[in-house]
Amino acid sequence: MKNSWLVIAAVVGLTVASASGPSAPAQALSAKTIDLPPDNAMGTLKAGPGLDVVKSNCATCHSTDYIVRQPGGDVKHWDPEVHKMISVYGAQINDSDARTIVNYLATEYSAPPDPEIRATPVLRTGRASPAPKRKSKATGPY
Repeated sequence: MKNSWLVIAAVVGLTVASASGPSAPAQALSAKTIDLPPDNAMGTLKAGPGLDVVKSNCATCHSTDYIVRQPGGDVKHWDPEVHKMISVYGAQINDSDARTIVNYLATEYSAPPDPEIRATPVLRTGRASPAPKRKSKATGPY
């Protein structure tokens, strides 16, 4: 009998505590926002149908230069890339938006990116590496 009173007192105490409002840990779970810096100008996405869907789904997880620096391709190239973001990285993209993203990428980024926007290779020292030297044809048969 003594144990049943303890159980009742514990249940009543929990009920009163939960009715009085959220606990401190629940208040700590309030929404927070962060402001991200703007993307690098090299990462500016091309205008086209579906651009808003790409920005709202893709640019929330990574910068847009990850998109423009990819080797271009058709739907067969971009579809697995988009679905990898969903299945491997957990991107919350619905099927309709995924199709829109794939179509946008296949249309606007069907060819390899312009070599002018590729990053300059960096040596371990942090300095840009020099351009590779080309062998002159006049140097001999080697």
